[in-house]
Amino acid sequence: MNQSHDPAVTQPPEDAVEAVVHVMPVVLPLVGAAMMFLLAFIAVKMA
Repeated sequence: MNQSHDPAVTQPPEDAVEAVVHVMPVVLPLVGAAMMFLLAFIAVKMA
């Protein structure tokens, strides 16, 4: 139990970028694949 709940001890807030950056190698290819599928679907639907 290293963390203290004492309000006098201030801890820096967690950076939003650092909270998300470890998930990026999984999220980016999935979003890219979904976009390619949707764009191909639209192109086939319009043809």
